[in-house]
Amino acid sequence: MAQESHKVARAAAVMMVAIFVSRVLGQLRDTAIAAWFGQNAYTDVYRAAFSIPDLLFFLIAGGALSSSFVPVFTEYLTRGQEEEAWKVFSVVATFMTLVVTGLVLIGEVFARQLVPLIAPGFQPWQLDMTATLTRIVLPAQICFFLGGLIMATLYVRGHFLVPALGPIIYNLGIIAGGWLLGGHLGVAGLSWGALTGAIVGNLLLQMAFLRRVGVRYAFSLDLKHPGVVKVGKLVLPVILGLSLPQVFVLINRAFASLLPPGAVSALDNANKQMQAPLGIFAQAISIAVFPTLSAQAARGDMESFRRTLLQGLRTLWFLTVPVSVLMMVLSTDIVSILLQYKKFTPYDTRITAEALVFYCIGLFAFSSQAILNRAFYAVQDTMTPVVIGTLTTLVFVPLNWWLMGPLAHKGLALAGSIAAILHVVWMLYALRKKVQIPVHQLWMPFAKVVLATLTAGATGYFIKQELSATLTLLQWHPKLVSLATIAVVSLASGGLYLALARLVGAEELEYAQKALRSRSQGG
Repeated sequence: MAQESHKVARAAAVMMVAIFVSRVLGQLRDTAIAAWFGQNAYTDVYRAAFSIPDLLFFLIAGGALSSSFVPVFTEYLTRGQEEEAWKVFSVVATFMTLVVTGLVLIGEVFARQLVPLIAPGFQPWQLDMTATLTRIVLPAQICFFLGGLIMATLYVRGHFLVPALGPIIYNLGIIAGGWLLGGHLGVAGLSWGALTGAIVGNLLLQMAFLRRVGVRYAFSLDLKHPGVVKVGKLVLPVILGLSLPQVFVLINRAFASLLPPGAVSALDNANKQMQAPLGIFAQAISIAVFPTLSAQAARGDMESFRRTLLQGLRTLWFLTVPVSVLMMVLSTDIVSILLQYKKFTPYDTRITAEALVFYCIGLFAFSSQAILNRAFYAVQDTMTPVVIGTLTTLVFVPLNWWLMGPLAHKGLALAGSIAAILHVVWMLYALRKKVQIPVHQLWMPFAKVVLATLTAGATGYFIKQELSATLTLLQWHPKLVSLATIAVVSLASGGLYLALARLVGAEELEYAQKALRSRSQGG
């Protein structure tokens, strides 16, 4: 168990660093878009143009297929049947590439008819432009699918760095597209950059590295292979279960199209700010834990399975709960520093910061969804996440409608947080029945984290108010005020949180330090 724990910690540290770089570039991308184009009807079109491709991504390339593929692939490798493992890979890659290509072609033909479904509040000219941009970015989904399948294979083989480079190159592509083509093509330049980044980073780079680790691909449509049949039985429920939380973003976007121009962009910008710590911590830990959970389940070692899952969740909450409160306290300063340049106005900053506060309420829950879904997939139970996800969505849709009235865009963000929290609670209690996860062992560590966080957050809020007022009176530039406030409040609140966590005996502090030490020592 100690060796596997060290392996997970090391993999998580590698992923955290790589994903952090990707997130930094992603933020530079969003900052550039805000400065070049602002937050208005045109940027709403650009965001909406990704709705149909994103839906395809969430259903196929975004992890659904790989999450059903990994347990089967791992099971063959665990049994020493490497030839059969690669046979399954070949058939899945061949068949699903044909399927995804077919879906992309359908989207290309019917984009204009589909767009009103995902942006019902848009004007006709916006719908036409959204359809045009959708057609540009749709082919990228083929790259995301193949790249996602290859990345899943590399994760199982213990390679984490190269897969993490894909999003980095993708973000560079969007930045380059806006810089080189934005002046002539407007937001369409960003779309062409996204397509180029997907081809280079998510497909070509992954294929080149997979060849180095000994891929054994051969064109095959042997859909009757037992491993392929098993993947097929798992994949449909996984598609529904894994994609439903991501569909929340698309539903938010559709409701936001009914609000004044800029609301779609404000929600997207706020969601991306919230996604930064989610990506760094949640994605890294869930990706690192999943192969270990799959191997433990394949061996029937459920005691280790339970320990790994509980440790992953507690560490995730230890990292994300304080970050969420800190982001709530500093929301306006964060948005101002990251986005408020040139065409991005103070009003744009205000409405984006408001949405960010309400998204952050559910940050710990958003971050838990990936690891909880993968826990079910590791034991090859794909139906339970579907049922829970469907029930959550049935609650989420009317929540958007009810909260949008009194709270506008803030209500849409709050609806997402409430639904995410409800989803996680249901998932935990379902796991308690499925694999006897001792859920009660989570509440006390969570309570300690919340206690330390609230104390540090209240202190940070007081410091922010006093410091901002003082520096403003001293006539500091607003950007310097925000920067100094972020730095001082983060250091003070972060230091106090770590001290309080040690005081109340939070075990996750030691695990987080292990991950950092393993990274700094190179494993």
